[in-house]
Amino acid sequence: MSAWLNDETTLRTGTAPAAHGGVDLFTLLRDRAETRADDRAAQVTASGAAWLAGAAPYPRGTLAQWEARPCAPGVLPCGSSFDVVSVPALFGRRMLEHLWAAGPGSGPVATHRGRMLLFASPGTAQRLPSLLAWEEWGTGSADDFAGHQGALPPVLCHGTGDAVTVPPLTGGTDAGGPRWVVAPDTRNPWLPGPDVLLWACVRVSRSATPSTTGNSIFPPADAGANVYDVTRRR
Repeated sequence: MSAWLNDETTLRTGTAPAAHGGVDLFTLLRDRAETRADDRAAQVTASGAAWLAGAAPYPRGTLAQWEARPCAPGVLPCGSSFDVVSVPALFGRRMLEHLWAAGPGSGPVATHRGRMLLFASPGTAQRLPSLLAWEEWGTGSADDFAGHQGALPPVLCHGTGDAVTVPPLTGGTDAGGPRWVVAPDTRNPWLPGPDVLLWACVRVSRSATPSTTGNSIFPPADAGANVYDVTRRR
């Protein structure tokens, strides 16, 4: 991560209004973190916003755009700060269940257009497809997976040369828009590599049914709740 913005500056930007007439982004993120303690897993912090902006060619310009439109989704390039692995939403939720219940946890995770986007370490997009091929991974569709537990859904890998839509830093979007499931909250988030994501894919594909143990992160009463144990995040 570049040193264009240090931690002290990040938390003191609220001392003056934004020059372009937008909101003071970092103060807003800090205040939301203090008042929304019940949903911290899905809340971007000031440090997390700085990490995201660092993926852009011009971080300062990206932050300025976000300050002007804090409730709008953004587009960031992959390959430098992170790669992104995209899977159907249902399969992705089961991957997260295994990652948090029996694995090392996850990095930032978002949903968009019926798919789950798992932020991974740079280079994952290049290595994961060959690892999946070694495991004789199928090329089924999302509809196939929804209708048949044994079907293997398509895993899309986005790396150098690709870009992804990221959810807004603040506010919400419509039901079909991108949103954070596990939001970035640090300047140096731990990101799973291809070996960890391969493990999660294989674990889900070998599971006959979704986990019903007490360790499940999706309680039966509210399967969409964000109840990840963020204290385990690296």
